[in-house]
Amino acid sequence: MYNIQVDGRDIQLNDEGYLVNFEDWDRSVAETLAAVDKLTLTECHWVAIDFMRDFYRQYEIPPSSRALLKAVGNKIYENGCSRRDLEKMFPKGGCDHACRLAGLPEAYCHAC
Repeated sequence: MYNIQVDGRDIQLNDEGYLVNFEDWDRSVAETLAAVDKLTLTECHWVAIDFMRDFYRQYEIPPSSRALLKAVGNKIYENGCSRRDLEKMFPKGGCDHACRLAGLPEAYCHAC
């Protein structure tokens, strides 16, 4: 395990770079994790990340890639991105990458 500094807070990550505590997440944490991955988060990213967090809070599992595409596809399009863009937005593993940036637990992220 290791920590990252976000806005003066120590945020604990496991060895794979996933948050240890779901409640430590905020947009600054996601932006910091994305920067480590050399990724700049756009409005299209936020639509997907926010959906994943809401879905996890409600069902305690991450959405499948298909559910993610189905649920946020139109919102992504409204923000100037296509479904094809959604599939490319998270280059380090698609749904798994989005799951990590959304602060979901690692054990759940491998299922999406």
